[in-house]
Amino acid sequence: MKFSVKYIFAMVATTMFMVACAPDKGNEPDAPDSPNTPTNPEQPQDPQEPSNPQEPETPGSSDNDLLIPSQEGSAAVNDGYTLVWEDLFDEGYLDESVWNVEVNGNGGGNNELQYYRRENITFEAEPTTNRQCLVLTARKENYSGKNATSGRLNTKGKVAYQYGKIEALIKLPSTYKGLWPAFWMMGNDFDQVGWPACGELDILEMGNAGGLSSPNKAAAYLNGACHWGPSWDKHYCYGPSTTLNTSLQDGEFHLITVTWDEQYIRCYANYGTATQEKYYEIDVTKVDFSDNTVAGNYFKKPFFIIFNLAVGGNFPGIWDINQISALNADNNYEAKMYIDYVKVYQKK
Repeated sequence: MKFSVKYIFAMVATTMFMVACAPDKGNEPDAPDSPNTPTNPEQPQDPQEPSNPQEPETPGSSDNDLLIPSQEGSAAVNDGYTLVWEDLFDEGYLDESVWNVEVNGNGGGNNELQYYRRENITFEAEPTTNRQCLVLTARKENYSGKNATSGRLNTKGKVAYQYGKIEALIKLPSTYKGLWPAFWMMGNDFDQVGWPACGELDILEMGNAGGLSSPNKAAAYLNGACHWGPSWDKHYCYGPSTTLNTSLQDGEFHLITVTWDEQYIRCYANYGTATQEKYYEIDVTKVDFSDNTVAGNYFKKPFFIIFNLAVGGNFPGIWDINQISALNADNNYEAKMYIDYVKVYQKK
């Protein structure tokens, strides 16, 4: 199956605190009847200043406080969640009753350089740990008018949840310079209301231009983000960037987690371990349907899951394939994003 994509959404750069909030890491998943929309509209500033709620309690951890969890994920963490869905990617093939493969070369609405191909989504054993993984491979190669290829997939219309703890165990490639891996979600009503009215929750993005002062900076510089609004020309975003104390590009797997309820969305690296760090929080308590700028209006419905590995574009600020130094002779001009599993937990 191939999925043609006809969606372009507005590019945005909204700065709040240390915000590095890109317009989006890709245009929305395939929506055959969605209208084409112009790019680069003038966008209003985010009207919602984040609140300063109390720091949440660190989840209680199990006796096995390892950086790399087993395939049980954070299930052993005593935080009140119960596993409701997972894909361990151990069968060696893509379950297309769950996943949609995106095939397109439209640049994701962000002037990205890759063509997304089915062939760039594979199942492999990660060489160091032998973990069986879903793998997205970015390559420097000419294909259908583009200078790179990569992979992107989503669960739209197949797997979507409202609230919970959503996590993935990921081994990230070096993003310095020019790669843009992402683990994110969008409202499952995308086909009905479009973007950004569907809401967008970026659990993890790396590769932003703000982290390109050095390879070490890039390896710990990340952001979460939320995008919302009634239409492409009324798009709001809150997405501060953070430099972690721990590298996420050290050749190891790291657990990336979002906890989401009717009050807060919070993103964590290495959730439930000794190296846990929270890097994103937004208050979505308020709902006021008479005011379409209120973030809480857009994050109280089921969202679906997306993984992709973009090459270049507005987020890293690189639009020339020859400046993408992350794809080089030493790695045979390709880089891999390994995903060991993705899991959804909810409170009963």
